[in-house]
Amino acid sequence: MATASKDRTQAGRASNQRTAPLLPFRPGRGGARPGSGRKPKIPGRPGVDHRPRAALAQRFPVHVTIKLRTGLPRLRSKPAYDALRAAFAAGCARNLSGAFRLCHYAVLNDHLHLICEAQGRSALSRGLQGLLIRIAKALNKLWARRGSVFADRYHDHILKSPREVRNALRYVFGNGKKHAAEGREIDVPQAIDTFTSAPWFAGFREHITVKGIEAIVRPVTSARTWLLTEGWLRHGRLSVHEIPATA
Repeated sequence: MATASKDRTQAGRASNQRTAPLLPFRPGRGGARPGSGRKPKIPGRPGVDHRPRAALAQRFPVHVTIKLRTGLPRLRSKPAYDALRAAFAAGCARNLSGAFRLCHYAVLNDHLHLICEAQGRSALSRGLQGLLIRIAKALNKLWARRGSVFADRYHDHILKSPREVRNALRYVFGNGKKHAAEGREIDVPQAIDTFTSAPWFAGFREHITVKGIEAIVRPVTSARTWLLTEGWLRHGRLSVHEIPATA
């Protein structure tokens, strides 16, 4: 009798499983559709892709771009540049181990270009995080404000060949002149853009002397990678008259 009762119970369960109605799921919020995904921090402008970044070998330099939030004062003013240059110099002094090195830079009105070296991806991320925090604190103190300074996470491009490195150097040192030629409210009256690390760059064909540079703390660190010290010279030294093809 016990066996018959057990068989009836199991049969009833199987019948319930066959006849139980399927409950409809409400439409979800996921999936590809117009307007989905992370919204840009700058309206009308896409942010930096948040996919995992590519691995970085320590033999490759990196070109980093970071944008300022909208509505903030311009960076290409003497007070702002003095604060930036002090932050660069302090960051270089902080990274004496060489795990992260700021080798070249350019300051534009609303963004920064940096050419860096690092022992790997994590060293680059930590080094940039510390540097950008230092910059944000210095600028907020200057502008008597609080809050974030940069619009999005940084964009980086790994430089893997002598040609890429030379093009990046030309871009960084000549970007201000390119913007000035296009009427973007930037003035570069000197042979070199003094809102860059060009005064400390020894790779120009022309001999450049910057008055008073000996009284300024060097805001960059000497490069160590072959690509950034010797490799790029395979394609010739830079001229102060070179302007990048694209802005």
